[in-house]
Amino acid sequence: MAIRDLARTPNETRGDALAITAVAAMIAVLFAGSTVLTPLYIIYKQQFGFSQITLTLVYAVYVVGNLAALLMLGGISDVVGRRPASLAAMLVAIVSALVFLFAGNVASLDVARILSGLGIGVGAGTGTAWIAELLPGADKSRASVIATSTNFLGLGFGALISGLLAEYEPWPLRLVFIVYLAALAVVTILVWRTRETVAKPRGLKYVSIRPQLSVPEDIRARFVAPAVTGFGAMALVGFYAAVAPSILAQQLHEANHAVAGALFFELAIVTALSIVVLMHMKSNKAMLAALALMIPSVLLVVAAQMMASLALMIAATACCGVVAALGYRGGLQVVNEIAPRDRRAEVVSSFFICCFVGNALPVIGIGIVSTYANSIAASLAFAGMIIIFAVVALAFGLKHRR
Repeated sequence: MAIRDLARTPNETRGDALAITAVAAMIAVLFAGSTVLTPLYIIYKQQFGFSQITLTLVYAVYVVGNLAALLMLGGISDVVGRRPASLAAMLVAIVSALVFLFAGNVASLDVARILSGLGIGVGAGTGTAWIAELLPGADKSRASVIATSTNFLGLGFGALISGLLAEYEPWPLRLVFIVYLAALAVVTILVWRTRETVAKPRGLKYVSIRPQLSVPEDIRARFVAPAVTGFGAMALVGFYAAVAPSILAQQLHEANHAVAGALFFELAIVTALSIVVLMHMKSNKAMLAALALMIPSVLLVVAAQMMASLALMIAATACCGVVAALGYRGGLQVVNEIAPRDRRAEVVSSFFICCFVGNALPVIGIGIVSTYANSIAASLAFAGMIIIFAVVALAFGLKHRR
């Protein structure tokens, strides 16, 4: 693979700024597709008649697509080019939205969620690399900030707009996907018009789908803290995306779908702003701060449920947003720093696996416990798990902080 590195004229520089905006819009709209369901889960649950366990499984199956993309298609854009890979991701997202639009049972929701995860898995990695190459000097750190902040902006706006449409407009399970398909069509055109940065793309026959995952033995002890930090940060995001609307309706007696969307929007916006504001905070300090803040944050979430306090839940959400920002960014940066240069992709992929598992597995556990006990017991179990993991990771992080 060769990357173009030519001197840019002022017009070309302005063109690159527009190109970066187009690619950032692609990342945002892809991730929006993963949270448009957040305010709709309760409606689907009522119409299709499934249990809380099934609800959490519908959420978690999205990770299957993520993992497939990461394990088998992570480097596809290096071979075929950024634009073809991005257009393929957008096409998968369009098919996913169409399946959601005409969904009539749980199986169709599962298929749509897997496709959504696949499109995001390919598009997010491709988009981050594309932005880095469009930036002057291939500024990868700035590219990461742009990509991660727009990621959370997309997550937030997807939930907010979906909640507003579901609450105040007709066809709550249809209109949002019509609007989303229109957004995907516009962004797809923008991506199609964005210049390619891979100078000599090759054909699909050169794409390898062999998974490459490992953590070298000499850094495994240092890998524990960032891996658990990423797990915990994404577990909080998964909790809000899948379970929070049910908590609002059952414990806080707030059944407004717009409020459910707005709560996740708060989490996402606080996370995005924190990523930008705290971007210069040293990676290890960010990671350790996230681990320390996880403990009071999850306790606040449980207290909000037990006291049926929306105000306390709003405060807890803000804390969780800061934790998600520090944990995800700090953990990823620490992994990049400790990984051997010749095996960095494998180690970073292992970190993302931990994040994806954290995003899905605790949510399934919450669904099981809440079905056989109650939602407060499930949240207590979730909080206990996060606290234990945070304490263990803090011990490893402090031990290996130098």
